[in-house]
Amino acid sequence: MPIRDEAEGWPLSGLLTSDNSYLSRPKPGLAPGSGVNCTEALPDAVARYVRDSLADNTRRAYLSDLRHFATWGGSIPASPETIAAYLAAHANNLSIATLVRRLASLSKAHQARGLINPVRSELVRATLKGIRRTRRRTQQQAKPMLRGHLLLVLDAVGGGLKDIRDRALLLIGFAGALRRSELVALDVGDVEHERQGIVLRLQRSKTDQDRQGQTIAIPHGRTRWCPVAALDAWLAASAITVGAIFRPVDRHGRVHDIRLSGEAVSLVIRERLAAAGLDPTGYSGHSLRSGLATSAAQAGVPAWRIKAQTRHASDAMLGRYIRDGELFTENAAGALL
Repeated sequence: MPIRDEAEGWPLSGLLTSDNSYLSRPKPGLAPGSGVNCTEALPDAVARYVRDSLADNTRRAYLSDLRHFATWGGSIPASPETIAAYLAAHANNLSIATLVRRLASLSKAHQARGLINPVRSELVRATLKGIRRTRRRTQQQAKPMLRGHLLLVLDAVGGGLKDIRDRALLLIGFAGALRRSELVALDVGDVEHERQGIVLRLQRSKTDQDRQGQTIAIPHGRTRWCPVAALDAWLAASAITVGAIFRPVDRHGRVHDIRLSGEAVSLVIRERLAAAGLDPTGYSGHSLRSGLATSAAQAGVPAWRIKAQTRHASDAMLGRYIRDGELFTENAAGALL
């Protein structure tokens, strides 16, 4: 069932009720999280821009997090003690990453109303820090599909219509260091052919909340697995000239007139790994993106060039892939044994 912001009672920046009002205090006599009095309405024009201040996926994530908080018994505004208790109640059944995201949503909800932000309190910070230390659970990351594995997978891909699609999907996703959401969002009109290769125009991205758009260059390949040629082959075989590039292909070889889902990207990656005789455990839709970053680091590509392709917002996040890729580069033990 899709998450909607109408009548949920959990509006924040970009999350409004059906009457374009912001979250207010719960009505007297109601249990925490059971209802709100949304009386501060915004003009339609203002509400429209406020709603568009967040990407749709981000808004849905905020709503999901706030609904979980409300179901537990929380309400906005919340005290530091309430949020600390919420963290403690879910310390053992939610990942650290999920708890951090829930805190970000709660923080945004308070900031949107101009309320004191309890998430910044020392009590909440200390509670989260204690949970981290107690669990000491390393954050699980998607395994990168390294260049060598990608080539093995491509060698095992056949010549059917779905094979042609998957070959293009894998190569474009890897070469562009694309998130799965960016990959499935590509339209034919987002591709511009140049002498050196193609330029992809990403209309929206996780790190582009203002929708300025980002461009990525993918050069012609130097091996027989050229991403540009693979994409051209798929568009020609599928006769797609407008709209979504990557679409479902049924068992009868028919191309459907809908966009491939993000989850389908993960399934394609795991299925193709298994078909090549590789263990697909731990791989996901993020494996192509992390695979490009890690493989480039192993090949000695400078960090600033890798960042230009991956478009990471911070050096710290990119540094994970670079460190993993350079584990055996000039290794101290290798010089001694």
